[in-house]
Amino acid sequence: MESNNIDLISLRLFVRVASSGRFAEAARHFGLPASSVSRRIARLEKALGHRLLYRHTRAVRLTEVGERYFLQVRDLLDELDRAAEQVSGAAGQPRGTLRVNAPVAFGRRHIAPLLAAFQSRYPAIDVDMTLTDAFVDPVQEGADVVIRIGSLADSSLVGRQLAEQHHVVCAAPAYLSRHGQPDTPEALQEHNCLVYKGTRGEQPWYFRGEGEATFRVVEVRGNLRSNNAECLVEAALQGQGLILFPTWLIDGHLRRGTLIPILDAWESAGEPARHGIHVIYPENRLRSSKVSAFLDYLFEHAPRLDVRPE
Repeated sequence: MESNNIDLISLRLFVRVASSGRFAEAARHFGLPASSVSRRIARLEKALGHRLLYRHTRAVRLTEVGERYFLQVRDLLDELDRAAEQVSGAAGQPRGTLRVNAPVAFGRRHIAPLLAAFQSRYPAIDVDMTLTDAFVDPVQEGADVVIRIGSLADSSLVGRQLAEQHHVVCAAPAYLSRHGQPDTPEALQEHNCLVYKGTRGEQPWYFRGEGEATFRVVEVRGNLRSNNAECLVEAALQGQGLILFPTWLIDGHLRRGTLIPILDAWESAGEPARHGIHVIYPENRLRSSKVSAFLDYLFEHAPRLDVRPE
């Protein structure tokens, strides 16, 4: 193996291609022609004596050897960047690429609007934000910060609650004028309920009354299910049915009266227990000033997320 032919930029290019699945994205990020990226990675494969990537017309994917190499090289580059950051950090601002992962609707509504001001404050930080509702392991995915909503599985990751989460059942005035308001959770079975269907299947609707210690599930049904929460909110605004969502998603509609909360004598939830919005990250990320800066900025703006039903 010609290890002396392996240079740092080739490793960074490989990690970028492996993360994005595209040579063009790596070329854009590093300001290189795509042909140069391809040649450098081909030389890296030759030096290693193994194919790292399967090349296809629209995208590339890792070979089995490439997958193992990617995880090791990515972690080593992260350590190298943190070491360099610690040496230069006292003399300069936080810098480097910050990888953030968040659920689609929450990230679009509450994380993306913060980035311009955050990066204006810290211009040496690039942000690589991925929005997905799938479960993300920060260690496996190489994320610096992951926003997770709902229950947290036991893990060695560090987790901090960013805000509490409160759910509301609501509908547009037009729907309620046509069909009336249910006066108990069980009466929802007579209504068209628009149901979120995520990676764990259809989200149940849970309720508990005043003085009740536990939530109980209420079976609901309707003519629309979707894995996109904002699609269901739009359908509710058009008067199609009832929705159950957290206030951070619909607080603007509640304030404007375009959605009317109902069943306010009961506490509602999308899980059998009320869970908050958390930030999780590997413990070693706290040594990075860019992560510390982002977390401080995020928690500075967190109070606006804790919208309680009126």
